[in-house]
Amino acid sequence: MAHAAQGSFGIPLFVTGIVLAILTFAVIIGGITRIGEVTERLVPFMAIIYVIGALIIILVNASKLPGAIGLIFSSAFTGHAAVGGFAGAGLKQALRFGVARGVFSNEAGLGSAPIAHAAATTNNPVRQGVIGMLGTFIDTICVCTMTALVIIMTGAWQSGETGAELSAKAFNMGLPGPGDFVVSFGLIFFAFSTILAWSYYGEKCVEYIFGTGAVLPYRILWVVAVFIGAIGNLELIWLVADAMNGLMAVPNLIALLLLSPVIFKITKEYFIEQKDVTVTPKKQ
Repeated sequence: MAHAAQGSFGIPLFVTGIVLAILTFAVIIGGITRIGEVTERLVPFMAIIYVIGALIIILVNASKLPGAIGLIFSSAFTGHAAVGGFAGAGLKQALRFGVARGVFSNEAGLGSAPIAHAAATTNNPVRQGVIGMLGTFIDTICVCTMTALVIIMTGAWQSGETGAELSAKAFNMGLPGPGDFVVSFGLIFFAFSTILAWSYYGEKCVEYIFGTGAVLPYRILWVVAVFIGAIGNLELIWLVADAMNGLMAVPNLIALLLLSPVIFKITKEYFIEQKDVTVTPKKQ
């Protein structure tokens, strides 16, 4: 977020870090209720603006769509992505960054999102699980696919840029002027909502391990970490985050495998029950 603000608006990193830390503290001090109130407004607004911008670029360049889709599939099964190195290194890097960025996109397999879903008011865990699956579909299949198409159809993929800079360049090429701001504002809103959500995940873990007395010190430490993250070495932060996500995923995936019989059982029962509820009125 800080680097996007610096690149698009010329705002120094430390200024973004201070503002971000203050806003984060103002929200998380109110707990899950305030976090929910803020994110439920930020996320839909961010997603709508971003999707509209991507759709405009795709529609304007509709003639390039078949070629873009073809390039995606052909490159997936060739050494095209390994230009500049040997195929093995290219595949290794693609898997590493693909999995890492996919995890950041939807958190699937980490066991983090269920902490938020567990706080939801619902009368059935399967129903909440279906909602959780929908979030993954929207994040990765819809939004990320549109981003990839924009990057390819504008030709930005050949620019040598990566990450947020690549997306910003692609949008700016497709929508000269406002495109860069669409990505920058989208990234800012997404990053801020992610900071709020993950602060709650960590808070519940700290509360479970150390008790409620540790919650306030944790929140203060989180705010300090937000500022450090804004001005720190971005490459180092990504590496640490990737490593920590991997350490979370391993025990969670093992637990999912062990609990899968229970999940299959209650899911089957839920959908049978829903089918009966739907069919019974028709018989009457």
